Amino acid sequence: MADQFASPRMTLYPHSLRGRALAGDSLVADFRNGIEIRERGYPSRHHIPKKDVDMSKLLVSLTLIHCPFKGDSTYYSLLDIADVAWSYERSIDEMQAIVGRLVFDGKR
Repeated sequence: MADQFASPRMTLYPHSLRGRALAGDSLVADFRNGIEIRERGYPSRHHIPKKDVDMSKLLVSLTLIHCPFKGDSTYYSLLDIADVAWSYERSIDEMQAIVGRLVFDGKR
């Protein structure tokens, strides 16, 4: 059991693979240069540059979350899908690489 705590809680993996985020048939993001976070106990998440997202399709949500391991996040919604994405606008020092990037909730 002690072995599971030998690795870091989170690891960042920059990559240049192409990815896309769709809402139905509508393209919301087409990106490269994502940063994958692998966090113990959670699914991997890809933080993508906002410049690669059609921000005109997203609305700022009222949801605000503080994560002690990453920082303060702002959520975004599509017209018919609440809180579909989030972005850490202020992060802890170790997570500066993800500031201003978006993460989409693949289940929504």
